[in-house]
Amino acid sequence: MSILNVEHLTHGFGDRAIFEDVSFRLLKGEHIGLIGANGEGKSTFMNIITGKLMPDEGKIEWAKNVKAGYLDQHSVLEQGMTIRDVLASAYEPLYELERRMNEICDKMGDADEAALEAYMEELGTIQDILTNRDFYMIDAKIEEVSRALGLLDLGLDRDVTELSGGQRTKILLGKLLLEKPDILLLDEPTNYLDEDHIAWLTRYLQEYENAFILISHDIPFLNSVVNIIYHMDGQYHTLEKYVGDYDKFLEVYEMKKSQREAAYNKQQQEIAELKDFVARNKARVATRNMAMSRQKKLDNMDIIEKVQEKPKPEFHFKLAKTPGRILFETRDLVIGYDEPLSSPLNLVMERGNRIVMTGANGIGKSTLLKSLLGIIPPLGGTVETGENLEIGYFEQEMPNDISTTCIQEIWNEFPGFTQYEVRSALAKCGLTTKHIESLCKVLSGGEQAKVRLCKLINRESNLLVLDEPTNHLDADAKTELCRALNEYKGSILMVCHEPEFYNEVATQVWDCSKWTTKK
Repeated sequence: MSILNVEHLTHGFGDRAIFEDVSFRLLKGEHIGLIGANGEGKSTFMNIITGKLMPDEGKIEWAKNVKAGYLDQHSVLEQGMTIRDVLASAYEPLYELERRMNEICDKMGDADEAALEAYMEELGTIQDILTNRDFYMIDAKIEEVSRALGLLDLGLDRDVTELSGGQRTKILLGKLLLEKPDILLLDEPTNYLDEDHIAWLTRYLQEYENAFILISHDIPFLNSVVNIIYHMDGQYHTLEKYVGDYDKFLEVYEMKKSQREAAYNKQQQEIAELKDFVARNKARVATRNMAMSRQKKLDNMDIIEKVQEKPKPEFHFKLAKTPGRILFETRDLVIGYDEPLSSPLNLVMERGNRIVMTGANGIGKSTLLKSLLGIIPPLGGTVETGENLEIGYFEQEMPNDISTTCIQEIWNEFPGFTQYEVRSALAKCGLTTKHIESLCKVLSGGEQAKVRLCKLINRESNLLVLDEPTNHLDADAKTELCRALNEYKGSILMVCHEPEFYNEVATQVWDCSKWTTKK
């Protein structure tokens, strides 16, 4: 049974085409991975099928009475709402029925016999709905999902605007799972989630009976939960279906690419031979007709487009002069904001260390990084930094209110660069001309990450402090970042939740759950 039909979808921004005559079909029970390089339109596609964005052309048709739930990269939570409020809002239709039930009960005392009978019938229907939809187990359901996603540890009465980006993402994910929609639409759900919660979400999606569409650059996660891949190809503006997981897609895609290249080369050889024959024979009377016949064949030929390798990023971190042996040392450091997030910490990082910090969201990993950098004052204790430290810091996100273009962002950081140098620096990070001239706030999360990496690789450093650098990055960018970090001769302190990435880089792993106060 078809849940969603997309027919002849065409869309673009200005003169930049995203889709051209694309069709898509979602069937009951399909677990779809929607993949493609950063900026090729995955989130745009989600916004179109959910009605947040109108396509230039095409038809979007959902089956009747289908309820879709969308976890968006850019969702916002309102100040004043607690975690419990947000999760409970998943059951708002049921609370509305309860209010109606109470209203009926209030009216029954004054009702005549006919009205009373109608009220009793409506009351029975409402009670059946509430019972069938587990209304009387809402608190237990909220607690179950909260425990699974680590939200109980935060306190369900916490204001949601006090929380980190990762914690807010988990709350929105929890609300979505409690809603139990007919189809889940998930845009990068594993960003900000730690390993335990990714494992829980993996099990949940493996057992999920309904359909879902998942955008993710986390390949092991994709392979674990999807059975269909739809690939967005930026060169051809197409959306192609592949049966199987990501690894199977890659195998078939590489084979098709080789076939396309072979067909292109064969046709180019044929074109060259036809042109040569026409040039040599069109002036001779005896062979003019043959030449005209070959020219006609040339004119009517469907030209195969050359396979363009999409621009792959190149990261090369510049090394500053050698620092002292001790990079930083903490003495009874207590981190936090209004209340402590850690027990007193006595940590030492030496030159040459490549340390990865792991642990659940909200236990203070990012806060520790900012405390070591002097961005956040400690609640207690001291941080001593070593001599000649040149720190390159990669933050998790750009500010929401950013109003600059990519070019302006780099120029503000490096005012001595020429326009050519700015454009070249951004291009080396895998950004096209269209992206380079765009406002940062309209870029995808992966494109924004590449702008921040561009700042980092163009300034000399001897210590890289990286807060979730792989979030949003596509497979090519992750591979290149891993290579560049291994090539880097300086020291590294990194927060990361992807073992397959950090195991290739780290010499030490700090488990931050051992010192956090957030148990």
